[in-house]
Amino acid sequence: MHAPSSPVTCFILRDVPLESHNTFRVPARAARYAELRVATSLPELLSRRELKSMPVLALGEGSNLLFTRDFDGLVLHVANSGVHVLKDGASARVRVAAGENWDGFVRWSLEQGFCGLENLTLIPGTVGAAPIQNIGAYGVEVREFIAAVEAWDRKRQEFVQLDNADCAFGYRDSVFKRDPQRFIITAVDFDLPRDRPLRLGYAGVQGELEAMGVRDPKPGDVSLAVETLRRRKLPDPAITGNAGSFFKNPVLPETRAADLLRAYPKLPTYHSSEGSTKISAAWLIETCGFKGVRDGDAGVSDKHSLVLINYGHATGAEVWALALRIRDAVAARFGISLEPEPIIL
Repeated sequence: MHAPSSPVTCFILRDVPLESHNTFRVPARAARYAELRVATSLPELLSRRELKSMPVLALGEGSNLLFTRDFDGLVLHVANSGVHVLKDGASARVRVAAGENWDGFVRWSLEQGFCGLENLTLIPGTVGAAPIQNIGAYGVEVREFIAAVEAWDRKRQEFVQLDNADCAFGYRDSVFKRDPQRFIITAVDFDLPRDRPLRLGYAGVQGELEAMGVRDPKPGDVSLAVETLRRRKLPDPAITGNAGSFFKNPVLPETRAADLLRAYPKLPTYHSSEGSTKISAAWLIETCGFKGVRDGDAGVSDKHSLVLINYGHATGAEVWALALRIRDAVAARFGISLEPEPIIL
């Protein structure tokens, strides 16, 4: 990819409040702030002298991070748009701008007759954020459908395309998350099938379809079932500040998981990969007595113990302090160290 000879100028603002740019809605400020609406503006923007030595935070809707302090660098709000079908057939290659809303894209894909993303309905955030976290829900991860990620490589000073293998996807992980200062994602290419067996094995999905009276589900039915489940279990970040699941489900060796199950027979477990078992972080947290706990305006949802909440005026540092209390309690009782899903800044 090559930038045009006349890139579109991005205006740089100073000392910008970020409360409206993160779904926890905690206060923080950016030393510099710019909105990126045209991806090819990046080379000109980042070459500016005042920005050359600054850290850069690419920000979509701020749905997967927690500000515990001000950001002494450039917050780059990625707001480019566009969805293009590059080729169509039994499966389609679709290129989506990083600034597109994720749930809007999922619904668009279903309307076009594509399938695969229905289990990822209603996940907050932008398309560009999806590969960073390798978002997943109800038995599906986005890496299954990503063909390539386009990004500005700050090390090589050029636009690059990383194929699926180059992205080094893992459980809520990727090369983009491990090296956050190198890549700024500008677009994602998806391979979307028109026919694929539905993924119904995750707890709750089949039961919700049965409650809906659906015997022969289609992708749209699964999407509606997932939406219903999420709305019932998870607080809406538009109403209550949160970033969804705060901790990853621990993945343990099978022998370690078997030992835990003998001690705690009610512990929910899921097969992860050969030789490993995923266990429920929510159960660990709830068993330690944190479900519904509130410390000032920082708290744990009474609907789902994986969700930490800002009830109104909590700072990011206060939310993080509660998260550390939870982590320490789980480690003391079960010998397991929980890892946060959001990026902690």
